[in-house]
Amino acid sequence: MSLAKRVRTYGSLVAFAHTVFALPFAASAVVLALRVPHSPLTAVRIALMLLCMVAARTSAMAFNRWADRDVDALNPRTSTRHVPAGIVAGTEALALAAGAGVVFLIAASSLGIWPAVLAPAVLAVLLGYSYAKRFTWGAHAWLGFALSLAPGGAWIAAGARPGMGIVWLMVAVATWLLGFDILYSLQDEDFDRGAGLRSIPARFGARTALTISEWAHVATTAALALCGVALGRGPAYGLAVAIVAGLLVHEHALVRKQGLAVIGKAFFNVNAWVSVAFFALVAIDELVRRLG
Repeated sequence: MSLAKRVRTYGSLVAFAHTVFALPFAASAVVLALRVPHSPLTAVRIALMLLCMVAARTSAMAFNRWADRDVDALNPRTSTRHVPAGIVAGTEALALAAGAGVVFLIAASSLGIWPAVLAPAVLAVLLGYSYAKRFTWGAHAWLGFALSLAPGGAWIAAGARPGMGIVWLMVAVATWLLGFDILYSLQDEDFDRGAGLRSIPARFGARTALTISEWAHVATTAALALCGVALGRGPAYGLAVAIVAGLLVHEHALVRKQGLAVIGKAFFNVNAWVSVAFFALVAIDELVRRLG
């Protein structure tokens, strides 16, 4: 396999395109940090922050594919994934996870004392998620917390002191992920129950799972609004919250009306727009403030 093809294969293994879910919220945290005392955002610092984000996610996804290789092989929906299909060896996935994890730790240590101190715990949370479904139906919340570490980490890496603004943003990201991961796991309700895996749909059934997901996204909207209040954001930020709320309502309407057939559309398309639209309007809000 050529180097270029191997890179593409590994990128597909870790679903690199799905970085669009977390990266815009991390970038939003950096923009929001401009309202508080922070370290100079040099090109080197920004590059290191981006490297941390990509390396941490790569490590987590590669480890997940290795940890779930046996379960994925039994599930018709996931049996064609790289490791169970034999496209990538399990040892390769594990080596990629280890290598990316080391890169993350080194890059984080280059950003300051607190990123260096917190990085091992962050990596433990990210890798630990891969086993959560084996012992708790709260695995969706674990994944939500893991994703919320992206904006939280970006805030600290930017040299900003923790405050309620970033806490509310992290709550918003955690509940957003919780809500749409529940929707995504509806596809595996019967398989999870039969395989002894734990999820909210498998534990409570589809109807209750949908309700929990909806309330999680109500919490997302409220937390985004509270983040804006805490950081004194302007009208463009308010529009961002309104658009996110509208997209989440649309997502749930799709699933309620059309069922599992639209889970892919709701999961990938709508949620990508949630994070990208939020970042774009946060950036516009900051630009308007500076020009004003």
